[in-house]
Amino acid sequence: MAGAMTDSANGLKKVQIASPTGSTAEVYLHGAHLTSWKNNNGEEQIFVSKQAVFKPPKAIRGGIPVCFPQFGDMGPIKAQHGFARNTEFTVVTLTAASVTLSLTPNQEQRQGDFPEHTLFIKVTVGNDTLTQVVQVANSKASDKPLKFTTALHTYFRVSDISQVHVEGLSGLKYLDNMQNRQQGTDEQDVISVKGEIDRIYVEAPDQLKIVNKQSGKAVSIHKTNFPDAVVWNPWIAKAKGMADFEDEEYKEMICVEVALATTGPIELPPGDNWVGTQVLTTSSL
Repeated sequence: MAGAMTDSANGLKKVQIASPTGSTAEVYLHGAHLTSWKNNNGEEQIFVSKQAVFKPPKAIRGGIPVCFPQFGDMGPIKAQHGFARNTEFTVVTLTAASVTLSLTPNQEQRQGDFPEHTLFIKVTVGNDTLTQVVQVANSKASDKPLKFTTALHTYFRVSDISQVHVEGLSGLKYLDNMQNRQQGTDEQDVISVKGEIDRIYVEAPDQLKIVNKQSGKAVSIHKTNFPDAVVWNPWIAKAKGMADFEDEEYKEMICVEVALATTGPIELPPGDNWVGTQVLTTSSL
């Protein structure tokens, strides 16, 4: 498995990449799961719980899980968020600043009535940027469309959740997962987290921003072909109920996820490809 190294702490295979400007990333083959992205100054942007379990097939708590071929329960698979995040990928190409991984699940791994297909995840680091490309290829030999939803479930590291807000979602309709996906409209100028939140924002704009007032930093999110956005923080009670998450870690993270969820599913014809992208960029306020 050219280019992959074994992590001595957990025995899992991973790759590390770095840009000429100093930005770095770490991606495990298990789930094509990114667990670290540092900007040019070496500042970590991604949250991974101290209690995360690095033991397949369990998904890693934190980082950027790849939800595929379904987001949440939006599909026929019993497992939350599909099977990709629980399955080992293969390194296709690896350069100093970029890696592409692939998964062609066998019939048992597909777990549902999904045709043969391949999922590619490409990760590239640049000048204070991280780019992730998700490519789904339905097999030419398939006799039916590939029907799927998907998301990049990004856990962002923050210094203090009370000092953080999300810009770009004001006035949008959302489905509230805490209220059986009851529809609401967000009337706030910015989204501040003051309790548990789990919302799917429908047809969100392609440019969003997470602002950390305490650190004086921001992360911009630019998405393509991911029409929705999800905001999640477990807050106090749910954090205490998760075995792979420390009780107080809800203060240190926020999930802002680019998603093809309520506006999906995509029905991809045999031989066709679908591509979705997110570009993350750090900046000072």
